[in-house]
Amino acid sequence: MGSTNRGTRQFLGPRPHGARPYQQPGPGTYSAIRRGSSGHQRRYTDVRIAQVAPLFVPVPPREYGGTERVVHTLTQELVARGHDVTLFASAGSQTSATLHSSSPAPLWQAGGDALVWHAIEVEELVKRSCEFDVIHSHLDILPWLGGDRYEAPLVTTLHGRLDQPEWQRLLSEFKQWPLVSISNAQRKPVEDLGLNWMATVYHGLDLEHIYSQGRGAGGYLAFVGRLTPEKGPAIAIQTAIRAGMKIVVAGPIPEQERAYFESEVEPLLRNPLVEWVGELDDEGKNRVIGDAIGFLVPIQWDEPFGLAFIEALATGTPLISLARGSLPELIENGRHGILVNEERELVDACKKIDSLDRAECRRWVIERFSPQHMAEGYESVYAHVTGEAA
Repeated sequence: MGSTNRGTRQFLGPRPHGARPYQQPGPGTYSAIRRGSSGHQRRYTDVRIAQVAPLFVPVPPREYGGTERVVHTLTQELVARGHDVTLFASAGSQTSATLHSSSPAPLWQAGGDALVWHAIEVEELVKRSCEFDVIHSHLDILPWLGGDRYEAPLVTTLHGRLDQPEWQRLLSEFKQWPLVSISNAQRKPVEDLGLNWMATVYHGLDLEHIYSQGRGAGGYLAFVGRLTPEKGPAIAIQTAIRAGMKIVVAGPIPEQERAYFESEVEPLLRNPLVEWVGELDDEGKNRVIGDAIGFLVPIQWDEPFGLAFIEALATGTPLISLARGSLPELIENGRHGILVNEERELVDACKKIDSLDRAECRRWVIERFSPQHMAEGYESVYAHVTGEAA
């Protein structure tokens, strides 16, 4: 547990009766990189932090759960850096932080009304808010309904898309809340709303230890991801077939996309150039992607990040995709993958992909998307919202 001897730091315990709740800072933009006069990055340590995760799956997830994987990685790194972290998550979560379980089991297992369970989690967070120096939410909008009842600053990382009209309408009503984006591209649909962006902090995973350098020995292309229209699995398979190249396809089939899979993807799996291997764990991803010469993900939406991108690069396998969403800012085109503007250009990209340096692909993501880099970015955000930034 972190020390309570923090000098002038605020929110060290319950406020006196009648004390004013914490007031969120006004709109602005804050860089995730802060450096002292010597040019060295400053550390913001020994902070009481609440990390608030969704309750659908445990932290870390057993299988699919991108947000929960990021929350787990960040929480573990913050604890390792000396912070006193409490993780609000479902029962069954595993963490080196103090676990506060707001549901008796992950909601996919326990059932019940997800909205009610998350409302319970938020109410418990409000009641305990005086125990923390900063609250970091990964629940999107729901904690904002706690309004001025929080006794510590609340910062929210938005993990999803912001291009739907309802998101734009809602965000325009909650401009005061400090926000973190997971890519600069994520902000574009709402860039004219004057939101209170603190920083862009890219996701980080322990890529160096989870994934090993592959050699592309299989000579095939790989598609690994959810089999949904926006991920483009049918386009990936059709591209590989037109290029005359084998493709290995893996990933979960969401129940709500079963009809899409059966009509658009499943018939293509009968082609002799296509191998379907189902859903993979980290070990399976390491093997399948590492043996591929290219990771073919022709996304059909402006994806704000995509953990699959950095997982593939960690095995040394370069990306083949459309130049949209966050991809142009996550990689250097022609160096860590080939990004094209039209689907018809994907075939030529597949034929050129094995000319890229696999060692450079791995070096790039391990340095840029590490747990340490992510934690440093969030430490700077925490310092700003608690008034301790230099």
